[in-house]
Amino acid sequence: MHIGLVGLGKMGGNMRTRMREAGLTVIGYDRNPDLADVDSLAGLVEALPSDGPRVVWVMVPAGAPTSATIDELAGLLGEGDLVVDGGNSKYTDDQAHAEALAQRGIGFVDCGVSGGVWGLKNGYALMCGGSDADVEKVQPAFDALKPADGGFVHAGKKPGAGHFAKMVHNGIEYAMMQSYAEGWELLEAVDLVDNVTEVFDSWRTGTVIRSWLLDLLVAALEDDAHLNQLRGYADDSGEGRWTVQAAIDHAVPMHVIAASLFARFTSRQDDSPAMKAIAAMRNQFGGHAVHTPPPAGGDASSES
Repeated sequence: MHIGLVGLGKMGGNMRTRMREAGLTVIGYDRNPDLADVDSLAGLVEALPSDGPRVVWVMVPAGAPTSATIDELAGLLGEGDLVVDGGNSKYTDDQAHAEALAQRGIGFVDCGVSGGVWGLKNGYALMCGGSDADVEKVQPAFDALKPADGGFVHAGKKPGAGHFAKMVHNGIEYAMMQSYAEGWELLEAVDLVDNVTEVFDSWRTGTVIRSWLLDLLVAALEDDAHLNQLRGYADDSGEGRWTVQAAIDHAVPMHVIAASLFARFTSRQDDSPAMKAIAAMRNQFGGHAVHTPPPAGGDASSES
C-alpha cells in the first residue's frame, strides 16, 4: 500500500516509521523540510500512484490547521480517493469535512489515535469512523499501526464515530489520572506511610487499579519522588471539555469526569477567586479565621 502522511511530529513521525517497518510505502509531508519527503501537499499527492484510490492521512493539530489541510487536499484529490483525519478533531468537525469531501467524490475516515510516544514500539489504539468501503481502503495502514493483539475498532459508519469514541476515552483518562493524583497527594500528606513510590509500584501487580497510567506515574515518581521539579499546572487538550459538553447535550450524568476537568482549571489559579469568596462568607457567618497575604519578606497570617 502507498499512503500519504501529513504532519511528522511526535506522533506522525513515529507512525511513518511503524508503517514503513510493516512494508507500506509512506510519503510524508511536514512544514519542517528536514522531516518531509516532499516539499508540498501537491507534491505528496503527485507522488502517490494514480492507478487506484489515493489515501492521505492527516496528523496535524485539530481545528483550523486540520480544516485548512483538508480543504487543500479537496482540491488535489479526486473521485474515489480518501482522506483520513487521525488528529484530535472534534467529531462535529468530521461531519463537516466528510460532507465537503463527498461533494467531490472523496471519501473520509476519522480515526482517534492513542499511544503517544510509545506507539512506535507498542502500537497505537485506533478508533475509526466511516463507511465500510472507505475503512477497507485504509485497512492495511490500520493493521500496520495497531498492536499485535486488538487495539482497533471500527466504531461506527457515520463520520465522527471514531473521534467521539476517542473523546470519551480521553474523558475517562482525565478521571483516572485525577484519582491516582488525589491518592498520591493523600499518601504524601500523612506521616504514617514512608514509601509512597513503593506503594504505587506494589499496586501495579495483582490489583484492580493496575493500568498503564499507573505504570507511567510510578516511572515519574522513581525519577522525582515528591515531584518537586514540576509545577502543579495541568493543561487540557479540549477533549475533556467536549466529553462533558456531549454529556450535557445527551443528559448523561458525568460527575467524576466533569470534576476532573474542573480540577485542571483549578490547577491554573495561583490564588482561587472562588475560595476567597468562600473564606469571606465563612468569616462573616461564623467568625472563622481568614488567611491574609504575607507582607514583603514575611509569612502569611491567619486572622479572625
